This record gives sequence, structure tokens and C-alpha cells, in this order.
Amino acid sequence: MQKRKKYAAASVVLALGLLAPAVSPTAAGAEDRDVVKLRILETTDVHMNLVNYDYFKDSPTNEFGLSKTARLIEQARAEQPNTLLFDNGDLIQGTPLGDYVAKVKPLQDGEVHPAVKLLHLLKYDAATVGNHEFNYGLDFLNEVYDDAKLPIVNANVYRDDHDQNPDNDVNYFTPYQILEKEVVDEDGEKHTLKIGVIGFVPPQIMDWDKANLQGKVIAKDIVQSAQKYIPKMKAEGADLIVVLSHSGIETGGNSPNMENASYYLTQIPGVDAVLTGHQHKKFPALPGTTPDFPDGNGINNETGTINGVPVTMPGSWGDTLGVIDLTVEQVDGKWKVTQAKAQLRPVYDKATKTPLVDSDPAVEQAIQAEHEATIQYVRSPVGKTTSPINSYFALIKDDPSVQIVTNAQKWYVEKMLKGTKYEGLPVLSAGAPFKAGGRGGASYYTDIPAGEIAIKNVADLYLYPNTVYALKITGAELKEWLEWSAGQFNQIDPNKTDVQPLINNDFPTYNFDIIDGVTYEIDVTEPAKYDKNQNVINPNASRIKNLKFEGKPVTPNMEFIVATNNYRATTNRIINPGGKNTILAAPDENRQVIIDYIRENGTINPSADGNWRFAPVKGKAPVTVTFESSPEAQKYLPQDGSIRYVTALPSGFAQYEFALPLWKEEKPNPPKQPEKPTTPPGQVKKVYWDGVELKKGQIGRLTVQKPINLWKRTKDGRLVFVRILQPGEVYRVYGYDARFGGQYAVGGGYYVTDIDTHIRYETPSKEKLKQANGW
Repeated sequence: MQKRKKYAAASVVLALGLLAPAVSPTAAGAEDRDVVKLRILETTDVHMNLVNYDYFKDSPTNEFGLSKTARLIEQARAEQPNTLLFDNGDLIQGTPLGDYVAKVKPLQDGEVHPAVKLLHLLKYDAATVGNHEFNYGLDFLNEVYDDAKLPIVNANVYRDDHDQNPDNDVNYFTPYQILEKEVVDEDGEKHTLKIGVIGFVPPQIMDWDKANLQGKVIAKDIVQSAQKYIPKMKAEGADLIVVLSHSGIETGGNSPNMENASYYLTQIPGVDAVLTGHQHKKFPALPGTTPDFPDGNGINNETGTINGVPVTMPGSWGDTLGVIDLTVEQVDGKWKVTQAKAQLRPVYDKATKTPLVDSDPAVEQAIQAEHEATIQYVRSPVGKTTSPINSYFALIKDDPSVQIVTNAQKWYVEKMLKGTKYEGLPVLSAGAPFKAGGRGGASYYTDIPAGEIAIKNVADLYLYPNTVYALKITGAELKEWLEWSAGQFNQIDPNKTDVQPLINNDFPTYNFDIIDGVTYEIDVTEPAKYDKNQNVINPNASRIKNLKFEGKPVTPNMEFIVATNNYRATTNRIINPGGKNTILAAPDENRQVIIDYIRENGTINPSADGNWRFAPVKGKAPVTVTFESSPEAQKYLPQDGSIRYVTALPSGFAQYEFALPLWKEEKPNPPKQPEKPTTPPGQVKKVYWDGVELKKGQIGRLTVQKPINLWKRTKDGRLVFVRILQPGEVYRVYGYDARFGGQYAVGGGYYVTDIDTHIRYETPSKEKLKQANGW
């Protein structure tokens, strides 16, 4: 075959009429170089979004899905035949489809998991595991991948042999694989490249999935593991090395067992490309968007490189494909990367709201049976709700999407603690808004209308297969927990007249714990005490004000039980270091607890009880703050005008604003003069209504028709959930409060919501009221 490109330099010399010198060994080597164009494709954090279907909304979507990414893969391969395709983990968990094949109709031996079917169909060359691969336990993970016809690599998870000797530890997975890839060079000649591929996962899996992994495996430092294995891969003949790093990008310094270590993998000699994920962000930035990882410190969004090494992080849910193009030349018998560029290709244009590719029918057909079974599963009803449940304003006020979770957890833990030594302690409940926009985008919110609740709605309320935990903590620990949670907010300057952004977008919303059962205020004019990683950054800061239990201040030595989940209990070293405060590690999933809670009660009223709010700001004028939410949030704007829609944003979000409450100095009211009795003592006789005594001050009675919440009014005017009233219970009514949707006062500071489908309200005759009250 004629070597046109290899002799290009000599041809130029002759064409210019120049005298060509004698060919030296160096010059001959330069002319004889073989040049290969190699393309590497990445998917990551698909989270079982295998087709373009939103199971939570029960409708197709144009914005994500591996069936859409498949089209981009097809296009990229058509452009460059020398292509490798890798998946970077967090593949088998994240939607009801993942739960269906893991829990509802568990995968059996010999059955191929739908995600693995697609790895085969789309001809992936290798894959690694992400942290969520461990959520269903090792037995299920093994069952998923025992049918895989491609390498599943990971180099930092080992079997726990319990001998405390790290030198003889055995890898749980194949640590790396050297793939032999036949490629065609620029002159049409075939070559075989040896591509080494290695994988890593955050060591924090040992905390996040402690119940599944403790005593079975151990996870080691990512960078140290790479430094151990990459020289071995080179010694075994790897021409190029591709790292599948299910770990994010941080540049604050390489620390032991760091979660997001991908930046430091680019500094290891021998690494030619790093495929990242885990953070659900994007690198390099898509054209026209603000970079998730700004240029500087070796980061270059234009070339898609970090420290000169090409890197991709293609979002999540199959919304983007990572593409790395390498120019590889053979120099002195060795292959070397001489040029590299990385880019991302999205399936959807958010700015114009336009789909960029269609869904691949071959992908849809491959998993059609599992997909359709999942749809039927998520449509199964579990109960009803009397009011809408949405998370549009979950970051700025107490929210129904969190309230139903905390109610269900409290209900469950109180049952589990009956008959134990903890039975007498008050049970609080912690929950966070899982779907509150952020990195999930403008459609990433819960929105359940009043009426029937189905499995899909519960899965939408609680995304993860966590299990219920209970912690015994002190009042001091409770306050520190809330101080960390309050890192969700930026510090607000009360003296500024300009509008200020309220939400700290670096703080994940799933860490914004609301703790029900106590009341408190958050003072956002104070700095945050902790950063998102639970490190103290302002030791003297105190954002949590007026922390009270049953209207009385919480003291440091008070004791509480807090219902939460395994993730929070095992990762929050502020309030549960080493698991010292865990008193209950239940086998039941939080999601199943919510389903059982709704089923037992039939109909629920998840209205938020308003147990937290922003502390009043000391200033001369109202302080206005902004936040982002979905444009759909407009239909739930409060009637009092406290939250105002501002404008639509290019990101697809909308901007809203509201004014923080102003602090007002209240003068104490003068003591009231005792009222003179209108009727002398002993003159009022007992009055009976339908055989039951009519008490003084009583105006009527209510009879519970369907299960409904009983609330306790605190001294500061808020409602705190007490318990569920059951049909047939009858209560005297002493007054009516039009706030909070209308509340009947049933004595002792307790209230029942005015819902005519759930209670029957009756009044006695005026004559009986006159007699009972001594009018």
C-alpha cells in the first residue's frame, strides 16, 4: 500500500526544489510514524434511566435516557471507526425500574439484568461500578454482573479477610483489563493497540452502604490504588491507559480516602484519559453554559483537559455523551498520545427545549418487558392525600414533600421502640428535600396532586433504597445537626438593599435536613458553622435560634430519638461518629415505610406544620432574597403574596423572591384585670347534649369519619404533628382558627383541620349553649 501521509514531508521538500539531505535515523523515524485517530466514549450515572421515560411522572421525556444516548453513540462511531465505549458506574439503581428488578420481581440466576442487556446491545468495551451499585447488596450486584460479557473493573475494593494485613488483600473485582483493540491508521494499515482500563469508586461506600458491606469488603484510597496498579499495567504492555473514575473533581488538595479524586488521577504518569462522574456535573462545559469546573489550576474547558490529560464528566441519566479524541503516534516502537481533545454531546438543548436525537427503538425493544412491568408497578395505588404534595418551595419554607416522610418515619420508629427502654423518649424525625431542582434541573421536583397516591409518587418522594435508622442524641447534638443543615443558605447582609441570592448551590439539597418534632428558626444573617463536608468553618457561628420542644427551649442535656436513614446515620460524624448513637438499624426501607403508613391510614393530610422558619432580620427595611425553582411553582404561590415570581431563566428555572421577616420590638401587654363572674359559683348546672355533658366554653363537637392528623399548637403559634385520629373518635370543640386551612380547637392546645370529608362537625342548640356557659 502506498504510504502517502508518511512521506508527506519528503514530498514537500522535493516539490520546493530543495536538496534533500541524506536520511538520518532520526529523520527516518519521524517519517515512518504510524498515526492513529482513536475515540473514547463515556456514559456515567445513568441510574437505570435506560429509556427516555420518567417513571415518576409516568410519561416519556426528551431530556434524558440511554435510549437517546444510544443515537449519539451511533453517530460518534460513524464518524470514527476506531472507537471504544465505557460506562463509568451508577448504572443499576435510581428509578423504579431498578427497584422492580431488585426488589419487586428479583433477578433470578440466569436472567440478564436489563442494564446488562444494553451493555451488550450497544457493544460496551468495559464498565466499572459506582457507589450506588452497592445499594442492593453484594449478592444482587454479583447476580447482575455474572452475566456480563464485558470486563467489570475496579481496583480499590477488596475482600475483607479480617487479618489486618493490607499486603495480602485480594481484589473483589478484576482491578484492570488490557484490551486488544484493532485499529486502522491514517494510511489504512491495521494495528493492535493494547488499551489498559482500570476503575475506581469512592471509599465512602463503606459508610454509605455499611449494612451491606461491613465485614465483607474494604475500600482503599483511589490515588494510592492507581499509583500501585498503573505501573503494573504499563509493565504488562499497555500502550494507553484509560481510567474509569466514578469519582468527582475537586482541587483543594489530595487527602487520604478523598471522595472526589479524579483531578489527582490526571497527575499520575502513564494515564492517558480519565472518565469521571459521581457528581452529576459536566466537564468540559457545553458551549454557552457556565462551567461547573472553571478554568485554572490545570483545568481547560476549551480542550477538555486537566493537567494536559483529556477528561470527561457527561452529566447523568444518559443526558450527555462524553467524547475524547486522541491522536496516537508510534514513536520508537511505542504508542504515544500527541494530541487530545474532549467534548460533551447532549441529547437535548435546554436553551431551545429541543430534542437533538430520537430514542433508539432497538434499545426500547430490548427491555420492553421490564419497562412495561415497571409502569404497571408504579401505577399501583396505595392511598389518598387530601392536599397536594410538592417540593417547589422546599428550600425556603416547611414543605409537604418532607412532612409526609418525617410523619411516616416517626410512626414507624415509635412502633419499633414500644416495650424497649427508649419508649418514653420523645421521637423526632429528620427528612430532606431529595427533589429540589439543583443539579437535577428545572423539572427535578416532586408534584403530586391531591387525590390518589401510587407507588410512583412514593418513589418520587423518596428516591433511594435507604433503610430506617434511629439515633439517640442530646439537645446539644440536635443543635449541631441543624447547624450543619443550615449550610444550605448563603449568608445574607441585612444592610444591603440589593436583592441577594439565598441558596448555597454547593450544598446538596439531600443534606438539608428538616427535623420535625421541634420548632426552630434559621438566622441567615449569621455565617454557616459547617461546610457541606461537615468541617467547622466558623466555630462561633450560631444560625439556629429559638430551638424548642413542646414550646420550651431545648437544653444541651435533653435526650431525643431521631428517626432517619442509614445514609445519614452512617455519614454524619457530627452527631453519630462511629455509629455511637445508633439504637435502631431496621431492615425496612424508608420508602416501604411511607407506603405502609399511607396504606394503614388510607387517607393522609401531609400539610406542612411550619415547624421551622427564617429568623426575623434586624434592619430598617425588608431584606429581599431570591431563589430558583421550576416555572411550575407559580401555581402554588401563596395567596398572601409572600413569594413572588420574577422571571424565566435560560437554564429552564425561574427566579422567585421574597422578603425575610423583619424583627420587631414587642412591648409587653399590661396584665389583664380578672373578669367578674357573670354567674355566681354553684349556680350553673350540668347541661347534657345527646347524653354527654356540655362543658363550659364548648361550642360544638366533631366526629372523625376518616383518619386525620391531630396537631398541637405551640406557644409561638405553630402546629406540631401529634398522631393520627381514627374513625369514630369524638372530641369537644372550643373554638375555630381560620389559619392553616381552618382548625377546630379541641382543648389543651390541640387542633384538628377542617376537612369536611374527614370529620363531621355539629353544634348544640343556642339554648343549651346559653345554659352551659351561664349566659
